[in-house]
Amino acid sequence: MDALPEDEYEDIVNAVLTFDSDKVNEATRKALARGDDPVKIIDDGLAKALRIVGKKFEDGEFFLMHLVAAAEPVQKAIREILEPEIAKMKGHRKSLGKVVLGTVAGDIHDIGKNIVGAMLFAAGFEVFDVGKDVPTEQFVAKAKEVDANIVGASALLSTTLPIQRDILEATAAAGMRSKVKLMFGGAPVTEDWVKKIGADGYAEDAVQAVKVAKTLVGIAV
Repeated sequence: MDALPEDEYEDIVNAVLTFDSDKVNEATRKALARGDDPVKIIDDGLAKALRIVGKKFEDGEFFLMHLVAAAEPVQKAIREILEPEIAKMKGHRKSLGKVVLGTVAGDIHDIGKNIVGAMLFAAGFEVFDVGKDVPTEQFVAKAKEVDANIVGASALLSTTLPIQRDILEATAAAGMRSKVKLMFGGAPVTEDWVKKIGADGYAEDAVQAVKVAKTLVGIAV
């Protein structure tokens, strides 16, 4: 494994890159105990580690199992340890944009969606995960509620693929199509399908999803 830069969050980065959930939590709590800003711990520690994981995946050094193994402890540390502290301080990360993310109705697979959410968060997006088996109207309602820039919907079954078109049509019917970009992915999803239904972006994996999302909000990649 490549040598890691020596910095104040090297222990967090190392813990993520060795996929050790207990050490991720321990290093995160240690940083909090010494008085570090929880937002800084996310950006310079946990999110940085996920960006390294994404680069290693892109380079062929890591595989899907590594993305899963890294994303899960990071999400847990953020949700259980850091988010409550951020809420107390009313801290806020600088955001690249707001993404509503979920798995479509009739589909209960969410590993891919969870990885995409973690990588988008690491890149600097606000992610509103509405879960799995999500009704079309819930995607639209959440996008309206948070004033989302992007709606991302995953379909892992060929039988649920048409739901992505339903989401597009529901977004248009709600008068939101001109301001909300739609990004779709999942095992049966292809770039041709996304173009055919008139959506805005297709991502075959979590690393690509970050690049597509950045492009959709006007950030050069």
